[in-house]
Amino acid sequence: MLRSHARETREALEAEYERRIEALGGRWERGRLIFDAEVRRRQRRARQAFAEYVRGIKPLNVITAPVIYSVLIAFVVMDLFVTVYMHVCFPVYGIPKVRRRDHVKVDRHRLPYLNWVQKVNCVYCGYGNGVIAYAREIAARTEAYWCPIKHAERWDGAHDHYAGFMDYGDERDFVSRWADSRSQITGGKRADRPVHVDVNQD
Repeated sequence: MLRSHARETREALEAEYERRIEALGGRWERGRLIFDAEVRRRQRRARQAFAEYVRGIKPLNVITAPVIYSVLIAFVVMDLFVTVYMHVCFPVYGIPKVRRRDHVKVDRHRLPYLNWVQKVNCVYCGYGNGVIAYAREIAARTEAYWCPIKHAERWDGAHDHYAGFMDYGDERDFVSRWADSRSQITGGKRADRPVHVDVNQD
């Protein structure tokens, strides 16, 4: 029920976003958001001049920039490793693969009102956050298959599958409910039952 409500809320937000895009003069063509020529000219006029942008940069922002961009190495490595893991392991478990393009979105650099520095920053943020979201969904599906149990304490990092997990400490029909969780995440494909352990044995 909670997952259904969350999905309905997300769909309502997406519908509102579509209405706002249309009000801005945008339209979708072949999966890409397009603005009319007049709208693009207006957007270009709003672009901040590079010299003005540079004058507004704080010295500490420049000093910390190499640290920020060094994390790109970690993002690339994580992107590679979770992709290999998914392609090797998910077919074995029967878990549907995560579509990377649904999570890694790099498109804001096409906006005419951004200067080239802002475009580079947006590419970096889009890739970094996209890879994290991509890896998170891979990990979430893995968790739903191997350990669909909620934490004892409140968890602010709950993913979309978490609401359907079993409550912490609720052992009732544990084995069959675990199997149900596997069946749900795999769509019923190769959802092997977990090994039964007698919780009453000493």
